[in-house]
Amino acid sequence: MNVPPARKFVRPPLRLATLAACAGLACAQALATGGPVVEGTAYRGGVVSVANPHGAEAGARILEQGGNAIDAAVAIAYALNVVEPQSAGVGGGGFMMFHLAQWGLTFTLDTREKAPAGAARDMFVGVPSASLQGVAVGVPGMVRGTAMAVQLLGRKSLAQVMAPAIELADQGFAATPRFVSSPGCTNPASRALNSPESAAYFCPGGAAIAAGTVVTNKPLAETFRLIARHGPDCFYKHLPDKGCDIALGIVEGQKFARSQAGSKGGSMTLADLEAYQPAFRLPIEGSYRGYKIKAMGPPSSGALTVLQILKMLERFPLGDTHAGFGYGSVKTLNVMADAMRLAFADRADWMADADFVPVPAKGLLDPTYLAVRGGAIVPGVMLAPNPLPGDPRPYQTAGLEPRQAALRGAPTTGPENGTTHFSVVDRWGNFVSYTNTIESGYGIGVFAGYKRADGTFHNHGFLLNNELTDFNTAPSTNRVTAEVGYNDVQPGKRPRSSMSPTMLFTPDGKPVLAYGSPGGATIINSVVNITINLVDHGMQLQPAIDAARISVASSAPSITLETARLPAGTGPATEAALRALGYTVGTGDVGSVQIVAVDPRDGKQYGAADNRREGTVIGLPRH
Repeated sequence: MNVPPARKFVRPPLRLATLAACAGLACAQALATGGPVVEGTAYRGGVVSVANPHGAEAGARILEQGGNAIDAAVAIAYALNVVEPQSAGVGGGGFMMFHLAQWGLTFTLDTREKAPAGAARDMFVGVPSASLQGVAVGVPGMVRGTAMAVQLLGRKSLAQVMAPAIELADQGFAATPRFVSSPGCTNPASRALNSPESAAYFCPGGAAIAAGTVVTNKPLAETFRLIARHGPDCFYKHLPDKGCDIALGIVEGQKFARSQAGSKGGSMTLADLEAYQPAFRLPIEGSYRGYKIKAMGPPSSGALTVLQILKMLERFPLGDTHAGFGYGSVKTLNVMADAMRLAFADRADWMADADFVPVPAKGLLDPTYLAVRGGAIVPGVMLAPNPLPGDPRPYQTAGLEPRQAALRGAPTTGPENGTTHFSVVDRWGNFVSYTNTIESGYGIGVFAGYKRADGTFHNHGFLLNNELTDFNTAPSTNRVTAEVGYNDVQPGKRPRSSMSPTMLFTPDGKPVLAYGSPGGATIINSVVNITINLVDHGMQLQPAIDAARISVASSAPSITLETARLPAGTGPATEAALRALGYTVGTGDVGSVQIVAVDPRDGKQYGAADNRREGTVIGLPRH
């Protein structure tokens, strides 16, 4: 894809030594002297950064056995299905981003779920709690995609990389605090309690499991054994002669409908499952302060929105405390919030599955278009009224006349909370940045499975996604073109995502960082915050993750601010100042970022993980 050329540097390009080890005055001194030695623990044999300790151990184990970053990433993905089932698993999909060191190639694998052939634009209209119904289940992509990745790019077999996950499911794992606290066993509205089987597993006897309790998932272990033995066809086809009945469990499971009037099951068939194929794609590429950034393109809105925000902010001296643009300052938060609002206004109408609609990616990142869009941002003033989408098409295709957006409501989508992200680098310098999801926490709250002839439930042990509520949940109209909304439901279409697996490269193209986050639409803003913390504020890797984040996930002036993580004593005053500008300010955690890094000067490897969940870094060889 074509992207605008890098702008002239506004400061000397930073080294990883600066990114990983300097801040404030020390950072300025490092730039002047060429950079200090990187601080922290360095490795040579590979690093994994995962939001769960059991998942990190699975990845490290595969690296120790001679696997590469692709093998380790797939091992982590399956392990997380066992130990973080509320966030991701084989019932869903995601985006894998690879950088292959030997060839210098960077590309992505799209395993995003698809709408079944029976899907329709109006299928959610009148359906209560649609994200808890079978109608929300998309055709899952993780199994076909991970098998393809290992076969084409790995050093191990699928069975070998699945072995740690099978062991965790069969022999059990010590339940982590997040595993036992997430279900909300005393909350009748909990997604985990949406079906008898999920309620019995996550809240046995109606009570939460105690942290440290050994938890097994024998049905999932058997599902994994079938996939390991027979390959992905055992998941996507009903092959009773081989004992492969998983597809039947998916199709029957997605017929689930609640007892409310208007409830609705899904239309997925065995033919929909058999037809699913992942897709290799090129990443969207752009630049920030001279660094090259590559991230996931459509059907994700991640790269386009991240790069729009960063390019609109590039004219401001972020990181310059003397100009009032230091970390956590009201000026900095003000311009970040309004850049997010402008980009999310464009996202709502222009970003969707480019296999089905003409996403104007080139126009959205055109420097002139972004200069006009971002020119509305004024430090010390809240952008008002709420921005409408712009018209990037004339910057995409010469000769088109721009149109003004109409004052129609922005399309709406369902909740996005059940996602995980992890990053891996191996001894050869290959990177993987992988975001995986079942959409909301616990998906639709229903395990794949079916009733046997004797009336018992044959459980396959994994939760079904509710990804289709990432489509516009009611038929919509593009506010600029007056055509059918780009993210409206269509058969075979992938719903728009916010997942943003990202990599940062030096100006001459050497890979430095692989990172990303869960968090629904806030994923985009987590990636923006981390990039600014590293590039502009000169933070170390771990402090860059630990620092407070700001998120605005629509065109409205409604900020989520991690006030408690702001510099001591500044939170209340910062909130008050933002409210005085006109923003609504809420608090709460934003995302869970996992990073791996390589110093391009000497090849040493580093990692950092997020304590907002159970982030764990394991580097090799172990010290």
